[in-house]
Amino acid sequence: MRTFIAALALALSSAATIAAPSKASTFDTARIEALTGAKGALNQMEGVFKVSVPRSDLAVTAAGVRLTPPMGLTSWAAFKHAGGHTVVMGDMVLLEDQVNPVMSVALDNGLEVTALHNHFFWDSPKVMFMHIGGMGDEARLAEAVGKVFARIKETGGGRGDVPTADIDPAKSSLDTKKIDAILGKNGELKDGVYKVTIGWETTMHGGTMGSTMGVNTWAAFAGSDDKAVVDGDFAMLESELQGVLKALRGAGIDVVAIHQHMTGESPRVMFLHYWGVGSTEDLAKGLRAALDRAGNSRKAPR
Repeated sequence: MRTFIAALALALSSAATIAAPSKASTFDTARIEALTGAKGALNQMEGVFKVSVPRSDLAVTAAGVRLTPPMGLTSWAAFKHAGGHTVVMGDMVLLEDQVNPVMSVALDNGLEVTALHNHFFWDSPKVMFMHIGGMGDEARLAEAVGKVFARIKETGGGRGDVPTADIDPAKSSLDTKKIDAILGKNGELKDGVYKVTIGWETTMHGGTMGSTMGVNTWAAFAGSDDKAVVDGDFAMLESELQGVLKALRGAGIDVVAIHQHMTGESPRVMFLHYWGVGSTEDLAKGLRAALDRAGNSRKAPR
């Protein structure tokens, strides 16, 4: 009898669990679709509502193979409840000229940009993938994702941004003292390129890894004071990434990659690569703003 009662109680409990509405059922799926401008699908088991936008407007080949949306050319954003918040994660399929206009819209609307890289080799035109994230109100997140999708559509077909400059480093005429004064660090001039390196430290494999091991931020300038190019690598803590991105984009400096260079280090270090065209003073001020957001004026984080 006791066995029967126990079995009955277990069955009733299981039935109640099955009958209980999943957290996913509380999604306002119609509103998310309306705000994002994209159709979605609900994964009841995982409690995730995912909207997708196939990049059927692209004609991409990789090593002679024509790529179609199911082969990885689909932008998407997935919504999930976590505690009292909604979390969104997504991956945006972008041509090179779309990356920074779309990144600015994401950052300006409260989303985080967490990675920027390629998924293919030998692809033409070159395709980049920008990962986004966010946490907060469901409708606010959906609206932000919708603006990102809209910007992708607006910049399609070669309507994005491609900064260009006719600069030969061998003919550089930079006033390097201006750069030093703004960045607060002296650099080295070689073959027409003025390079400033700001090193710091992390620990890995029981040892300290510093600037010469690659734990540094650097900037290479070439051109003239009126028209210069700067490119480089930016090292920062994970918690500093979004502030650095906003500072660089606010200064019109393009971000071309976001990733890690190491594994197992402490503190964890993120790296981004950038490219900027403009006056030397404006570029240096943009980098100074990013350095201030990262706290990289410090010699080494401890």
